[in-house]
Amino acid sequence: MNSLSGFIAIVGRPNVGKSSLLNALLGEKVAIVTSKPQTTRTKITGVLTEGEKQYVFIDTPGLHKARTRLGDNMVKAVNMSLNDIDAVLLVTEPEGEINKAEQNLMESIQRMKLPAILVINKIDLLSDKKKLMERTRQFTDLCAFDAVVPISVAEKDGLDLLMKEIDKHLVESVHFFPDDTLTDQPERVIVAERIREKILLNMRQEIPHGTAVVVEKMREREQGDIIDIDAVIYCERATHKGMLIGKGGQTLKKIASEAREDIESFLDAKVNLQCWVKVKEDWRNKDGLIQNFGLSFQE
Repeated sequence: MNSLSGFIAIVGRPNVGKSSLLNALLGEKVAIVTSKPQTTRTKITGVLTEGEKQYVFIDTPGLHKARTRLGDNMVKAVNMSLNDIDAVLLVTEPEGEINKAEQNLMESIQRMKLPAILVINKIDLLSDKKKLMERTRQFTDLCAFDAVVPISVAEKDGLDLLMKEIDKHLVESVHFFPDDTLTDQPERVIVAERIREKILLNMRQEIPHGTAVVVEKMREREQGDIIDIDAVIYCERATHKGMLIGKGGQTLKKIASEAREDIESFLDAKVNLQCWVKVKEDWRNKDGLIQNFGLSFQE
């Protein structure tokens, strides 16, 4: 049997479950997940190889109205993800109005003649299943989807059916990644994202979105039993720095402790994690800093 491959973009508005879907399909946590919008900032590629089939999933930031230069980069990442792909998964929720970003995305799908699957997530939260038909009609009136698949990532419901639909869009091709690849993200990037996830989970309001994490050192000790990691959390204001550190350093200790447990599970090794907080005012509007933090999107 010839090998098959497919590049599949996962797109949609913020907080509909795109990263959770990616992790569920891969069976591993590649993308960080929180209930806050704009958790994903860049394209994240997850790779799943099953026998002759290789799926390359591209998780994208949520479509939103950009208010900073970082936001511009995030929107650009979504739009560029539609180039050279074999199928699009447009993820949405079972209720609500179709927003302008979703309309624009469907127009792009139509214009580029992209194979597309409408994925309606969170059906476990729907009390009246008749609303599913209404939701389907809302979208299919605007775009000719190849399939509509209702799912619940939380309940792992409908994922097998979704994979069968995705299989229809695989093409005969060599595998683009080694068969044991999980993601194209370097370990340092994944470690930094795990720390940022804990910031998002532990901090409120605007502070989490004004933070970036950079892993400055990641080195295995000569004995090979512990990995030393030094990470810097950048924030935009001195007041934010104080809040991130917390009274007696308790908030930063909590963030670092939760992140260390997560990182140890990912690396399957003991970790000595040291975190510092530094201020870079208004970094989200400074292209140089956005690039230094690895958050710019290059074609």
